[in-house]
Amino acid sequence: MRQPALVPELMVTDLRRSLAFWCGPCGFAVLYDRPEDGFACIERSGSRLMLDELPKDRPHRWQVAETKPPFGRHVNFELAVETVEPILAALAAIGWPLFMAPEVRRYRVGAGSVTVRQFLVQDPDGYLIRFSEAQDEA
Repeated sequence: MRQPALVPELMVTDLRRSLAFWCGPCGFAVLYDRPEDGFACIERSGSRLMLDELPKDRPHRWQVAETKPPFGRHVNFELAVETVEPILAALAAIGWPLFMAPEVRRYRVGAGSVTVRQFLVQDPDGYLIRFSEAQDEA
């Protein structure tokens, strides 16, 4: 198992609720976990996240400020997927709101460009996730 160079660790208020979101409609799977510590490492197609439940009775040992939703302010996590459709359908099936409706955008990358179909959704703690599907260049 090759470890990715960057694996964000997200503090969450309820690990079970977060796992239901991430491993449900978002299509992640638990790679390994430590339920007794409120911890799980999840993966989808090479993208990994660690979820770490905040203690109910004291600050987390890595907590740098008061934790108030929405968590992850001013950051979004882009996840490249083959297609966004199954995720959109799964979110719609459970009535989960989108933060931004699907759109097609072209971004300049160096001397070229890339076109993606993307949408944004917030997880149960307010982290902003951008699912991105590469589009064929015209």
